[in-house]
Amino acid sequence: MTEAAWWQRGVIYQVYPRSFQDSDGDGVGDLRGIAARLDDLVALGVDAIWISPIFPSPMADFGYDVADYCGIDPRFGTLADFDALLAAAHARGLRVLLDLVPNHTSEQHPWFAESRSARTSPKRDWYLWRDPAPGGGPPNNWISDFGGSAWEWDAASGQYYYHAYLKQQPDLNWRNPAVRAAMMEVLRFWFDRGVDGFRIDVLWHMIKHAGFPDNPANPDWRPGLPEFLKVLQTNSTDQPEVHAIAAAMRAIADEHGAVLVGEIYLPVERLMAYYGSAEAPGVHLPFNFQLIGADWHARKIAHRIAKYEGLLPPGAWPNWVLGNHDRPRVATRVGARQARVAMMLLLTLRGTPTLYYGDELGMEDVPIAPEQVRDPREINEPGLGWGRDPCRTPMAWDGSPNAGFSTGEPWLPLHADWPARNVAAERADPASMWCLTRGLLALRRAHPALASGSWHGVAAEGDVLAYERRHGDARLLVALNLGGGEAVLALPEGRFRPLLTTAGPPGETVEGMLSLRADEGVVLAREP
Repeated sequence: MTEAAWWQRGVIYQVYPRSFQDSDGDGVGDLRGIAARLDDLVALGVDAIWISPIFPSPMADFGYDVADYCGIDPRFGTLADFDALLAAAHARGLRVLLDLVPNHTSEQHPWFAESRSARTSPKRDWYLWRDPAPGGGPPNNWISDFGGSAWEWDAASGQYYYHAYLKQQPDLNWRNPAVRAAMMEVLRFWFDRGVDGFRIDVLWHMIKHAGFPDNPANPDWRPGLPEFLKVLQTNSTDQPEVHAIAAAMRAIADEHGAVLVGEIYLPVERLMAYYGSAEAPGVHLPFNFQLIGADWHARKIAHRIAKYEGLLPPGAWPNWVLGNHDRPRVATRVGARQARVAMMLLLTLRGTPTLYYGDELGMEDVPIAPEQVRDPREINEPGLGWGRDPCRTPMAWDGSPNAGFSTGEPWLPLHADWPARNVAAERADPASMWCLTRGLLALRRAHPALASGSWHGVAAEGDVLAYERRHGDARLLVALNLGGGEAVLALPEGRFRPLLTTAGPPGETVEGMLSLRADEGVVLAREP
């Protein structure tokens, strides 16, 4: 095997900056706060941090409405603060990825202000402007992901502009070469500063059908689902021309030894195209969200893993995610006991794992009272359960006021059990989720079979999910009981020594049959 790149061997840790650590008492996390917690991340054992957007922004969508791609929002600090954070991370062996939002800008971005100023503006074509439909009204039936028409009327110029998300987030026209050139300079700006990579927001949205035809109706839509699902986004997303953009970004990243991770919510068969080809490579890691949406059933997850592994193009590197800033936390989805099993699954599958902040504590979604709601998605379509505030709440560090997150009032409420569920308390408890996560990360570093070895499914029954990881002569077996009752697994030939279990100290060497307690996962090494 060739030497694996750092992003293939390592584990990425997502930091939602508003909620990680506040250094100035305003209740909102910031860059100096992140820098102050780097040693905690080193102690946990992650290899890289991905920081959600920190660019200047009106915060209509909490940073995903960018007003300047080459600056830092004052809420988070300054460019000097960022440079200091980057240097401090690198000094500790941590890589730093930023969140690039290239599909749309803020309406307050100077580019859009100029584009909106007149139909004759040199930047008019930097955004997607269209005349009304022949009978009046929006140009087509495209729906914003946050509800309502995706077209906003501009009375001054007599045209609509397109926004896949909020009306304050107009979409850029990536068919315009000047837009592409400007955004490629943004990548170079940050790479030249030493950034180690980007997570690219909504990559599959970036090119739209040139003719802007209607999207077909979704026959499976029903009341209670978000409005944007009324149509299939056949013409507003995942157009073939997007792959040339990914290839251009990849070329710049490769020049700097950086990694690109693409956010792409598509069926796995279509996801694979975003790896690109040998002639035109795409992003290094098209995000694989299968576990976020999976039914927590052993056979169904085993099928998803095997299908994903089988579809990967030659040389493509897999990746896995259990949570992020847009979806309910894993402990809420599967329960506290199974969240431990899920962590073992995430950190023992083949490929690069991304760990969402707080999941190492077993944090769950936090109930948000109506007067506390901040997320525009919940504000626009209340009551559907798609609001993202519950999974974005502040990190708990210790037993001091506000869990050590801030000396001021946190921007969102803390989880109710923060006095016990915090980093300091869990570091002191060998049976905690934090210590389990640290143990799994240490196991990955100690065993090349976990960090970069091959994956092989193992036949199992009932609630047991099992697979082997192999590297040279080394073979590790992972057995996960996804059920609430005891289970057994018929072991492959040989004797197996438990290395780590989710349910206490490892047991004795076993052969033939492995007994699993309820909600238990175990990693075993085959003895020579």
